Amino acid sequence: MKLNLTNVALLGAAALALSACGGGQKAKKVEQKVEHMQFACDATFENIMDQEVDVFEYYYNNSRRQALVVPYYVSQSAAFDSLMNPDNAIKTIVAARRLTSAEKTRLRNQKRKPREQRVAVDAVALIVNNRNPQDAISMAELRQVLSGDVRSWKDMWPTKLDSIRVVFDDAGSSMVQFMRDSINGGKPFGPNVYAEGSARAVFDAVSRHPNALGIIGVSWVSTDMDGTTLSKEEMRRRSEESDTTNLGFNPEIKVLAVSGDDTNMAYKPYQAYIFDGRYPLFRSIYMITTTVGGTLNNAFYSFVTGMQGQKVIQLTGVLPATVQPRMVQIAGGDD
Repeated sequence: MKLNLTNVALLGAAALALSACGGGQKAKKVEQKVEHMQFACDATFENIMDQEVDVFEYYYNNSRRQALVVPYYVSQSAAFDSLMNPDNAIKTIVAARRLTSAEKTRLRNQKRKPREQRVAVDAVALIVNNRNPQDAISMAELRQVLSGDVRSWKDMWPTKLDSIRVVFDDAGSSMVQFMRDSINGGKPFGPNVYAEGSARAVFDAVSRHPNALGIIGVSWVSTDMDGTTLSKEEMRRRSEESDTTNLGFNPEIKVLAVSGDDTNMAYKPYQAYIFDGRYPLFRSIYMITTTVGGTLNNAFYSFVTGMQGQKVIQLTGVLPATVQPRMVQIAGGDD
């Protein structure tokens, strides 16, 4: 029998269509593209950026692409060194200062175009053990403690507690630099000041030792940072809520209220008090990148500096740069 070539062609096309639609076989799976990036971050801000990475990956990933964002939590100087090295894979950093004019010139000489944006205002929390009866401290008293002029709790107020042990995260951290240069006027710290090695270690030291005074970023004492692991879905849901005001601090320690140099009123580091300047201990956080459009680095930079990333920052207790806080209720009704 003579075959009709037209019918053969039609039969072949039909077979291909059935195959593509799963006629007895599975459809070919679309291969997921995996994108990688690394960034360096001042270790003081680890709690904040861990949340940003989790929520960004949740939003970015789909059936066609997957983001793997790897943060390196290092000293601030190490973060800048990584960015300035043209052979390094680090194109984005998070730090407590802007680029200097010399650093910008150096990057441009490498044919790189730096961008930077303030993403948050970090409050410096002063924390003490729950057995410490005091609830507030003035900036003048804080300077005396840092300089070593005051070394005992008894020298400031009636108490059974004696020697003050001031604890920071790391001797080379940006927190130490800020407190020494901006708060203590560049003067060296007294012999009662120690480095515990990390922010988590500061929290642990204060929760164990009644005489300790811990100096730490406010995100480490937020109630949402009490060791409970939130899922990416829960973080995404919270970041989409219209009211993301942080209402309290971890009950394992006590957060001191602080009064400024021109007032006797003391305030705790709630976002509204950071926003209006009543809480006196704060510093800016910047995100800096040399990446270009169309890259995962650029997508992550745009996310953190955009509205969604700013709401994630607000969930950590830190004041975001572009989202105004709304104080609804303060836990315990205190200042």
